[in-house]
Amino acid sequence: MKNKAVILGTNYYIGLSALRCLGVNGIHTVAIDYSKKETYGNKTKYCSERIIGPHYKEQKEEFVKFLINYAKKQNEKPVLIPCHDSYVEVIDEHLTELKKYYLIPQTETGLYSKLMNKEVLHRLAMEKGVNVPETVRVNEENFYEKIDSIIKYPCIVKPTDSPTFVAKFRRKLFKVHNREELEEALNKAKEANLEVIVQRIIPGFDDHMHTFDAYLDQNSKVTHWVTCQKHRQYPINFGASVYTEQKYVPELYDIGAKFLEEVGYKGFAEIEFKKDAETGKFYLIEINVRITNLNSLLYKVGVNFPYITYMELVGKPIEPKAIKTNTRRVFWYAYEDFLAIKGYIKTKQLTLNQVMLSFLKPKAYAIWDWKDPIPGISYVGIIVGKMLKKVFKRTK
Repeated sequence: MKNKAVILGTNYYIGLSALRCLGVNGIHTVAIDYSKKETYGNKTKYCSERIIGPHYKEQKEEFVKFLINYAKKQNEKPVLIPCHDSYVEVIDEHLTELKKYYLIPQTETGLYSKLMNKEVLHRLAMEKGVNVPETVRVNEENFYEKIDSIIKYPCIVKPTDSPTFVAKFRRKLFKVHNREELEEALNKAKEANLEVIVQRIIPGFDDHMHTFDAYLDQNSKVTHWVTCQKHRQYPINFGASVYTEQKYVPELYDIGAKFLEEVGYKGFAEIEFKKDAETGKFYLIEINVRITNLNSLLYKVGVNFPYITYMELVGKPIEPKAIKTNTRRVFWYAYEDFLAIKGYIKTKQLTLNQVMLSFLKPKAYAIWDWKDPIPGISYVGIIVGKMLKKVFKRTK
């Protein structure tokens, strides 16, 4: 293929999986990061070029110019694939300009950002008849009365802008159990100049979390899709997937495909749902508008989303496909899963026996690959280095 694939953000396993999914098919892959520090993803043998550029946020304008200058030097337009929300925000802001030089699935400027914004997503979902958790905005009248009567405790304080919130607090949200904790969380958000909303917690353990992963073509029609069920997250209860199983749930297609098609989405998206343990209804929690941490699992069960994206954009679309069986295969991010297991057992949400039995399923590893071991070895080196630093700090 003459078109290169430019992957943004390979200092994490999401970028690593994207590089592998493309490189294994002979695609010339380009890993662009802002630093060499702890960048284990681009150590893969499937990475053709490794480039260090300006920081996507601290030097945004320089970063955009850098991308454009790189593309200008190529014989054919590269395909641009972001693997982190912050890169998506930059692409969305400069979509018209970047599309002159790159192949990008989305055509509507601002749509990525709308779907990443929790408050806008909530409104869109309600307009389309999709269930969302009951929400109260901070500036609403009778705010605390609504919390007591509609939301109730415990509840969650959730950012409208997740990437900025996570960068500031190193967590996805605040869980609060009373008014005092709620006021404390709201004050933290206010001091950080971050907008938040308060939502009801949908009842159900973490295995009530599901995903609908899909690709929509340039006609905004779902052509490829997979559904999954989470088993464990880190941090526990309100974190990222660390142990997730592919599971066929047709109802998620009925809800998710209709919603994405109606909003005119194009490209890859992952909708997270939670099934209410009391009513059985699925609630839309959030949408990831870029390749996600489940990518290695999706590839292993037979749907290669980065390659599907690439091939459609270069004019060679791949035949539609959906996984309508249960493969039992699970995504496993071992390091954070062990941290999660400790938390689940400590809080008595899981037993050791339940955890041990879960390991019997076939795996799709987040990082490790016997045919491509260097990224895994590099990652272990990073973890060991961090542990040694902690030890030396304690002994000083």
